[in-house]
Amino acid sequence: MGSVVEALRQRLGEDAVLADEPMNKHTTFRTGGPADIFIMPGSFKEVKESICILKENHIPFMVIGNGSNLLVRDKGIRGAVIQLGRRLSKADIDGEYVSVEGGALLTALSAKAAENALTGLEFASGIPGTVGGAITMNAGAYGGEMKDVLVLAEVLTKEMEIKTIFANDLELSYRHSILPKEGHILLRAKLKLQNGNPEEIKTKVAELGEQRREKQPLQYPSAGSTFKRPEGYFAGKLIQDAGLKGKSIGGAQVSEKHAGFIVNTGNATTQDILDLISFCQQTVFEKFGVHLETEVKIIGEI
Repeated sequence: MGSVVEALRQRLGEDAVLADEPMNKHTTFRTGGPADIFIMPGSFKEVKESICILKENHIPFMVIGNGSNLLVRDKGIRGAVIQLGRRLSKADIDGEYVSVEGGALLTALSAKAAENALTGLEFASGIPGTVGGAITMNAGAYGGEMKDVLVLAEVLTKEMEIKTIFANDLELSYRHSILPKEGHILLRAKLKLQNGNPEEIKTKVAELGEQRREKQPLQYPSAGSTFKRPEGYFAGKLIQDAGLKGKSIGGAQVSEKHAGFIVNTGNATTQDILDLISFCQQTVFEKFGVHLETEVKIIGEI
């Protein structure tokens, strides 16, 4: 593994490749064991070069963004993690169109759109993920989704080709796109917004921010909504009606503010969170016959 780290560092630079990197530094849950190799490319060329080196050495890899929808197991990740983050976060605005790299934070992009009097991304102002992650899972909040603004995606395919896919061909639906199934990595996206009134945009962002602060446990590390919305129900209400609000296992807790969130109260392990997820799923199924499916993605060595 050391020779691979060295080869990667020669291509990308010393500070772009870390060995045995704790994943609790790279997830919003603030839990997770170490990744054998952690790579932070600064260009699309470096993304391709990194993957080629890993493939040549038969090292498994996964791509992450801001880690805002990830739960990494306590044993960590064998192989490599490629993070598309701040080094790939450039955004250009041309009229009502925005061209943005996959590592850009949604919060920053929403703020930039507002500064340029563009409306349509207000819903994303409090989502802590990257553009790449948000499109991959068609993230949404407060009545808006990425599919509402996406024009096209530029992706890196499994065959190491850069391909453009129009939004209509991405099969965007509730927390779903074809990108994970196809093994595509989102490099860049083109969004279409609308010209708007700067004051109205600012007011809407402020109102949504206030709603989030009132209803969501933002003071604790979490991955946002832990469970997908079951058809015909709300996960948080089912958990609350099952009497689980405030339920704790170790340092993990069903938020007392919003039962749809499991939070890290300070010293949670990933196993605490997984045990609490299972307990909620089991209890809700026993009481209501509804299976709660996790929205958060669980990865790492079992």
